[in-house]
Amino acid sequence: MTDKFERHKQPWKPEEVQKLKTLAGKGKGLKEIAKALNRSEESTKDRAKSDGIGIAKLR
Repeated sequence: MTDKFERHKQPWKPEEVQKLKTLAGKGKGLKEIAKALNRSEESTKDRAKSDGIGIAKLR
């Protein structure tokens, strides 16, 4: 994987959580949401799960 995440283990800001909810609500996929938030897919998925936010599974 060539993507570098310079913000390793940074706490989530309220505006990032809001953006996560908005993008997930629009039916965006995990990869797209993670890229928009400049976070890893794993971090994004874990945060969504802990907040009870469903992310669309793109096929």
